Amino acid sequence: MSVIQSIRDKYARIAVIAIGVSLVGFILMDAFTGRSNMFEGGADEIGVINGKEIKPADFEAKVKAEEAASQQQGYTGDAARQQAIEGVWNQEVTQTLLEEQYEQLGLTVSAKEVNDYLFGANPPANLKQQFIDSATGQYNAQAAQQRINQMKRGTAEERNQLAMFVDAIKEERRQAKYTSLFANTLYFPKWLVEKQTADNNLISKVAYVSVPYGNDTTIKVTDNEIKEYINARKKEFEQKNETRSISYVVFNAGASAADSAAARQALLSLKPAFDSTKDYESFLAQNNSAMSFYNGYISKNAMQQPNKEAILSAPVGVTYGPYLDGGQRPVYAMSKIIDMRTLPDTAKVRHILISTSQRNPQTGQMTPIRDDASAKALADSVYRLLQSGKSFDSLVATFSEDPGSKDKGGVYENISTGQMTAAFNDFAFTNPVGKTGIVPTEFGYHIMEVLSQKGSSPAYKIAYFARPVEASDETDNTASNAASQFAADAKNLEAFNAQVDKLRGRGINKMTATDIAENGYNIEGLGASRALVKEVFNADKGDVLAPQRIGEAYVVAAVTDVTPAGVQSVASARSTVEPVIRNKKKAAQIKQNLGTITTLEAASAKVGQPIQTADSLTFNGSNQALGFESRVVGASFNPANKGKVVPEAIEGQAGVYVLRVDAISALPATSGNTAEQQKVMQIQARQTFMSQMQSGNNPIIEALKSSAKIKDNRSKFY
Repeated sequence: MSVIQSIRDKYARIAVIAIGVSLVGFILMDAFTGRSNMFEGGADEIGVINGKEIKPADFEAKVKAEEAASQQQGYTGDAARQQAIEGVWNQEVTQTLLEEQYEQLGLTVSAKEVNDYLFGANPPANLKQQFIDSATGQYNAQAAQQRINQMKRGTAEERNQLAMFVDAIKEERRQAKYTSLFANTLYFPKWLVEKQTADNNLISKVAYVSVPYGNDTTIKVTDNEIKEYINARKKEFEQKNETRSISYVVFNAGASAADSAAARQALLSLKPAFDSTKDYESFLAQNNSAMSFYNGYISKNAMQQPNKEAILSAPVGVTYGPYLDGGQRPVYAMSKIIDMRTLPDTAKVRHILISTSQRNPQTGQMTPIRDDASAKALADSVYRLLQSGKSFDSLVATFSEDPGSKDKGGVYENISTGQMTAAFNDFAFTNPVGKTGIVPTEFGYHIMEVLSQKGSSPAYKIAYFARPVEASDETDNTASNAASQFAADAKNLEAFNAQVDKLRGRGINKMTATDIAENGYNIEGLGASRALVKEVFNADKGDVLAPQRIGEAYVVAAVTDVTPAGVQSVASARSTVEPVIRNKKKAAQIKQNLGTITTLEAASAKVGQPIQTADSLTFNGSNQALGFESRVVGASFNPANKGKVVPEAIEGQAGVYVLRVDAISALPATSGNTAEQQKVMQIQARQTFMSQMQSGNNPIIEALKSSAKIKDNRSKFY
């Protein structure tokens, strides 16, 4: 993989370098051909962030770029698109807010700073890795600089890649400066270090009686009590955006037992033809096999099939199956071992690729770049140069068109069987170390050399013939009709619940999903369901929605609650607040039952709980006996409680405690330098802070968001 491409991949996911995503717009100018003009001029803004308008067309271009990056990593479908939309929006917000901060603070990164970073003592990890001097093991800054200078004089694509890389570096350095301003303010005064050291040396010995709260369902919590609790803590229960809750029922439209039997029979009817064929690739293609033919060897260790022992037990040339191969998309399959031999487990090879086609990173499609005859002629010429003594490394640098290996001298290390395209695979594993040759594949011609091999195990060439287990039209229609009938009978929420009661005998139950956001794309229990979310927000409380197909099911939903922006409603907060209030009420009952605290023995007899002891409590809270009962631990180290029973029962998280503090003592002070401890604490605090900065809940960004004016209109477009 090229240097810049490799580094671009690394930084593309960093939210604070979101500007890098926008710079790929130059390769996406034709992305909207054939689309509606929903994203063209004249439409409303996707959003406004502190007065900065996010234009629909620009936003969609970045979404497309993010989708393309996801596709390269194997993520596709509606869920991947919605994640791209969410990711780009977060990047826009983050970048806009940070840009404002950079401007106010005058934070810039000069060209000299970029050069010092790229070619200095601590370069980016990817750049350093690409340019390690094989002789010294050190970073070869001169080689890196030469390559970047070549890119400056290279093709338009290379120059654009370089510009993107430099912009990403500048953003990274600006962010580093910005976060350093905060990290360097973290300070521990000497007195605090000394106090914390003294506290950490304390130990106490206590005895106690605990009365657990349990789950007392006799204690009721009223709406007024929850409302009072919320009003006293409004900041904790503030909700910036409207959310909704639904109930829903699912009518399964997946394949039935009859559909599964039909798929098996259809496959079985073709078994004689599969038994007799010699052209497996053509046979599988003509008969629409759900598993394509891999005409290469795969070792037993590398095989992923869960029933591989049974598959491999069949003799060579004998068909095994049909058998059910489960997974996200179940299939009935038959297998036939075509050949078996002992091969290495892993291999190291190097190659020079003369391409006939390349994969488009946006569409995943192969695009022709050279005709086969021209590619073969060039490959033959390069191979002759190699045989005449020309350096393999220099030929790779000059001719290879494989971005995945060119900057590594064409080397692929520790490849396993089945990992590469079939012809490439078999050359690497069926030839001895040192063998060279030209290998044609769908990508072009590879001038290959086997460098090393490790291990040894049986390897098999196997043909798989499979048919998916799919729902028939009859199965789909049955589920669709049932969902439509249910929706027709459930005119309102009351009728919805009544109809649900009638379905329980058929194993269909009501499900619930709460806190659905307007821009959400997942619903609890359903997964990716953006279309349903939009319908939920177009409806009113109490509405029953029309059936909607989600995955392999028809879903009928009813809007049960609408929680507007502001302080949470009693209904939405109940699940959180009710246990807290119930425990508080239970604590009052327990304390009343205990009465006046005199001795542990009296308290134990009163509540029927044993006296327990803890003889080595520490002030830092890591106490197995008492868990996270901070109030109890705090009382255990209060000098006023030493040698006596604490006169008031303590309300803890798990129950009520009656406590007697028998002793408080200090461990011998360890000899240590306070200044050194102070330094270590500050380093640890800064490391923790920097870790938080790079997490999904960056505290600085969250603080900036809370004071920003952000208008989010995404739901109008997606």
